[in-house]
Amino acid sequence: MNICVVGTGYVGLVAGTGLADFGMNVTCVDKDATKIEKLNSGEVPIYELGLSDLIRRNTKLERLHFTTDLEKAVDQSLVIFLAVGTPEGDDGRPDLRQIKEVARQIAACMTEYKILAIKSTVPVGTAAALRQLIADNLKQDIAFDVVSNPEFLREGAAVQDFLHPDRIILGTTSERALAVMRDIYRPLYLLKTPIIATTNETAEIIKYAANSMLALRISFINEIANLCEKVGADVYDVSVALGMDGRIGPKFLHPGPGFGGSCFPKDVKGLVNISRDHGYAFKIAEAIVEVNEHQWRLVVEKVREVLDGFENRTVTVLGLSFKPNTDDIREAPAIKIARAMLQEGARVQAYDPAAMEFAGEALPELKLYKDPYAACEKSDMVIILTEWNEFRDLHFDRVKETVRTANIFDTRNIYDPHQVLKLGFNYLGTGRTIVE
Repeated sequence: MNICVVGTGYVGLVAGTGLADFGMNVTCVDKDATKIEKLNSGEVPIYELGLSDLIRRNTKLERLHFTTDLEKAVDQSLVIFLAVGTPEGDDGRPDLRQIKEVARQIAACMTEYKILAIKSTVPVGTAAALRQLIADNLKQDIAFDVVSNPEFLREGAAVQDFLHPDRIILGTTSERALAVMRDIYRPLYLLKTPIIATTNETAEIIKYAANSMLALRISFINEIANLCEKVGADVYDVSVALGMDGRIGPKFLHPGPGFGGSCFPKDVKGLVNISRDHGYAFKIAEAIVEVNEHQWRLVVEKVREVLDGFENRTVTVLGLSFKPNTDDIREAPAIKIARAMLQEGARVQAYDPAAMEFAGEALPELKLYKDPYAACEKSDMVIILTEWNEFRDLHFDRVKETVRTANIFDTRNIYDPHQVLKLGFNYLGTGRTIVE
């Protein structure tokens, strides 16, 4: 089957490559000619584990192609997946201009039946709106269907998630479109992957509900962590005990400086705005936004208190991406924290295994270093903000030799505080009370 994927960001590139690995003939389209040129030369524009190998294999098998020619790709394909960006707009709502423009362009060049499958995260009602938009821009009377097929990829594990998904969501009332979409995902049959067939509107809200639920768990454990600090408890033991409850489970119960990335912040706010647009106040979603904003600010407050202000102070930030195994700094707590400290007069030195190029563009005042030890030189506070594996095995004797003051703020709780204290450091964690 010939398939077109419009957009070569995280979702589009991983989905297009994954579909090619399912045996489909896939053409990925992007208006960014430089990006397409790089992809055709074997250069992958995003940091994602396993993606380069998957692209290399499927381009060699001639099942995966990259182009800027949308009209040709649409003409050759039965199914067009829409995976363009829907970033947060100035009003907090998803900006749908890109996906609407692509829909107009597709409509203008359609000459036979097509299925448009929406992978981008979009508000409830978008499928219906695009269906009308396409109908209004067709040059001839052609049948088509719009399917809502949201993606649930974790950055850093996106390839694995696409090839081994928990479930496939297909929102459509068209039996014809549903049959085609089921055929596309047929290779997942051996994995017994559930396929949920529902309406467009239900599929659209499933995406927001899933991400908001995960964001809720993170925000909840962060609130518990803050309470633990007040009452003298240890959130590590609390989270372990909670995770042992079969009704709760252990995932997304790790406290830290708050969640970031391109999905959780935008989708929780999206759920808030969808609710408001329909006359309903979604108070839990509103609280998630508030709690997450407070959490990264709390890190700044704690560092300010320990250092007695930021003037003439040097702070080391280890980890800049919003999570490990990605170079994505969108809504990353580390960037927000570093920016706030810089604005208060601190010198901020930083290191990240993958995200320094993007971080340097976002914050030119950052002092970037080639390794974590160089970044610690003459530092008054070392802050762990992303739990990259290489930070779990830091040689603290080397760190202590180079810092000016032995302060470590382990916001992700990746260290045994007793061991760090024995080495002569002042240790701060998130929601941890150190019992001697």
